[in-house]
Amino acid sequence: MDWNNCFSHGRFGQGVISTTPRTPYERDFDRLIFSAAFRRLQDKTQVFPLPGPVLVHNRLTHSLEVASVGRSLGKLVGERLSEELGDHLSEAAKHFYTSDLSSVIAAACLAHDIGNPSFGHSGEAAISAYFIDHAGTILDGQPLHQHFDAAEWQDLTHFEGNANAFRILTHHYANRQKGGYQLTYTTLAAIAKYPCESVATEGGKIHTKKYGFFQAEKQGFAEVAQILGMVVESTDPLIYKRHPFVYLVEAADDICYRVIDWEDAHRLGIIDTGTAVNLFVQLLETSAIDKMERIHKTLRELESDPREQLAYLRAKCINYLAISCVEEFVKNRETILTGSYNRSLIEGIEPASIKALEEINKVTVKKIYNHETVVKIELAGYEVMNALLQSFIPAILRKSPTHREKKVLKLLPQQFRGENDTPYEKALAVLDFISGMTDSYAMELYKNLRGISLPTHT
Repeated sequence: MDWNNCFSHGRFGQGVISTTPRTPYERDFDRLIFSAAFRRLQDKTQVFPLPGPVLVHNRLTHSLEVASVGRSLGKLVGERLSEELGDHLSEAAKHFYTSDLSSVIAAACLAHDIGNPSFGHSGEAAISAYFIDHAGTILDGQPLHQHFDAAEWQDLTHFEGNANAFRILTHHYANRQKGGYQLTYTTLAAIAKYPCESVATEGGKIHTKKYGFFQAEKQGFAEVAQILGMVVESTDPLIYKRHPFVYLVEAADDICYRVIDWEDAHRLGIIDTGTAVNLFVQLLETSAIDKMERIHKTLRELESDPREQLAYLRAKCINYLAISCVEEFVKNRETILTGSYNRSLIEGIEPASIKALEEINKVTVKKIYNHETVVKIELAGYEVMNALLQSFIPAILRKSPTHREKKVLKLLPQQFRGENDTPYEKALAVLDFISGMTDSYAMELYKNLRGISLPTHT
């Protein structure tokens, strides 16, 4: 892999490369913005329950903000790479880095959460838990787990939103276009934080901490990797080194969730103004680019409006962390290119800044992630997702479904039905349906199937 050939405007699943006034990467962004999967993120939990009297972030607003930060990271890094690499870059590469990298990172950021199911990360855990807990359930004379091979079972018992995102973006659903969204290979690679299969997951390595593609999409991912020259670490199990652009998408996400959850928590009264302001100020005090005298002056001017104080500090913190991540990327560009840079960019910034972020994270875990409302939504997610899977998985796998199961299968949209599919493909089709649900729809269907409420006429 080289800085001259680690990108391609070729499209997954599209045999020809069309030309339009928009760049291929701008078209990636637009395809995602107008997609149903992206729209559904507006009713998927980020951290706090939706909806409520106080407007908080959902998956969609989070993704838009990550895309905004990602666009800036891509622009700044692209300009720096063009300067630093100079004559080493071809004219096409110079154009890409100065004009197109920002669009690639923005598009990948839009899609980074598109595979996450309802109810936050507890939705992922609930899907995995269903298969683990029902491994011994007898279907057609054999336990559930025996319907799948070892690698397939690993996928199902360790459901991963990152792998699900790659599937949503590339899978050929019935009566849909081949190649899914037909995004560019570059944008798809930039999303793949964990470029390995589920049986290859291993702690201690940033690129194998989780996995990035299901067995069903293994060949498709290999195609993306081959086109872009991604470094192969192992063929069995299949593991690639990260694509360099992944680090920028990851950094944009890291910056946003570390900072923006605090605004929501402050609005909800979970974190007091003093704590929020003081810890953000402590982070900015580690910055060599910010003038603290001016920051304190602005805070005094805004002291009658604590929300505006926090909004101001949030903007300053995002700017500082973004610039720090750009510097870290450029400084370590060669190890990043080879995929041997084994940490996130935000973990490589100034030690004093990392310490300040750790203090913020301690409060985040204690007061936000373990807040009663957050715990309740996670528990509700377990109950709802488990109940939906109990209704659909046996129904789709059984050769002779019961009368109730036949009725349940009528609720499965046509693109998720494959009469000749393997048990694994059928199970993934159900997961496509359930993981794509919004929080509200999943809850309503759960109530309908349990007889708690009846559907309203539409």
